[in-house]
Amino acid sequence: DKRFITLLFTIHDLICSTGKYDYDLVVIGGGSGGLACSKEAAQVGQKVAVLDYVEPSLKGTKWGLGGTCVNVGCIPKKLMHQAALLGSAVKDAKKYGWQISGPVCHDWATMAEAVQNHVRSLNWGHRVQLQDKKVKYLNLKGSLVDEHTVKGLTKAGKETILTAKNIVIATGGRPKYPTNIPGAMEHGITSDDIFWLKKSPGKSTQSCAGFLTGIGLDTTVMVRSIALRGFDQQMSGLVTDYMETYGTKFAWKCVPKRVDKLSSGALQVTWTDTHTGNEHKDTYDSVLWAVGRAPETKALGLDKLGVQLNKETGKIVVGADESTSVPNIYAFGDISEGRPELTPTAIKAGKLLARRLAGHSTELMNYDNVATTVFTPLEYGCVGLSEEEAEKRHGKDSIEVYHAFYKPLEFTVAERDASQCYLKVVCERGGDQKILGLHFTGPNAGEMTQGFALGFQCGATYSHLLQTVGIHPTCAEEVVKVNITKRSGLDATVTGC
Repeated sequence: DKRFITLLFTIHDLICSTGKYDYDLVVIGGGSGGLACSKEAAQVGQKVAVLDYVEPSLKGTKWGLGGTCVNVGCIPKKLMHQAALLGSAVKDAKKYGWQISGPVCHDWATMAEAVQNHVRSLNWGHRVQLQDKKVKYLNLKGSLVDEHTVKGLTKAGKETILTAKNIVIATGGRPKYPTNIPGAMEHGITSDDIFWLKKSPGKSTQSCAGFLTGIGLDTTVMVRSIALRGFDQQMSGLVTDYMETYGTKFAWKCVPKRVDKLSSGALQVTWTDTHTGNEHKDTYDSVLWAVGRAPETKALGLDKLGVQLNKETGKIVVGADESTSVPNIYAFGDISEGRPELTPTAIKAGKLLARRLAGHSTELMNYDNVATTVFTPLEYGCVGLSEEEAEKRHGKDSIEVYHAFYKPLEFTVAERDASQCYLKVVCERGGDQKILGLHFTGPNAGEMTQGFALGFQCGATYSHLLQTVGIHPTCAEEVVKVNITKRSGLDATVTGC
């Protein structure tokens, strides 16, 4: 009987997998990707353990289970961005007839406590979910002994050895400091610290400039070369133009030289203007470094096993199936070379990997056309290729760019400047005019871009866009109405309602 033979094979597999190793799968890293992978693996019948350990930042900031996104990334950033948007809304409200008496001011401590409490609730929620799904959670710092063995260390240095059929590395990255700048590490903070500050950062030079300006703080962004590297540069220019109008100061083409703490407690930053060669100084209450992120690979023992790393980035080289150069060891998320550093891609990749390792699927992660949004005061959402990348791949004469400057209806009564509210659709010039990229600056850009991202999975063309009826009055309808090409040189400003 075929069913009896299948049952025997299943029992045999179970005995072999659980008998030979402690676990079917051990995941190192309890961020969004690692948690998604471990829970999915448990869901499809695997015996799973996940190791997570947060090394405190240089300033001593530490947090709970959930990784960067939950604790020091997307979640607190979006909530503080919302605080800034509410500040703008209060100003608009007067024009809409709301009687607001007296000055309106922002209290950092109230906001920070509320945001931190929400983050802690998410930490607790993750622990409960792991328990419910029978995933063993271990607050240990994991490293590799061999392709089936993981060593876990407690804070006190106590050692635990775990064996597994497969090991997955999902440790992500941490913010870098510019180690060549005197005073940078001693006196600066990073995104690992900003969201957990009990007191307002005050006058600052840093990267979370948009929301800090929005809650009334004096903020300067020092830019060595270009803003939003890797994004469409026309859109990047609109984002920073809006921020400058909004009150954020920019020190363009400037390189910091040193940070000194004065007797008053203030931080004196010295920098060079690379245009003129002149040296400048100013004092700030805080300095936040946003000079990129480094993958958390150093303490994993990868070199002993011969796991291949990219020499420049330090990231793990992986195949299309997230496999490393060593059998039974897999890696995905921000730790992997060439992958988008985005939470949703790590979550999806982790789930798909878990299903493949359990033999439930062969589906690979599709990393093309992943939508994203930058939550600056004027939000910027995009999916697909930038105009520069489309030109590089297809040639300038083989692409058509449809674009429009528009004014959100909510900006009209409020008399807000909409000069930087813009969209463009980058298409192939021939045939059906397949859409290669879509870019949008304006309110709720993330919500808008997410919807259009679906079209990219279905091979959307410019004709599809024209056949779509817009929802009126919305900003998103301007995308389906877009008809002016850059090539035409015509005014792309939308008129009428």
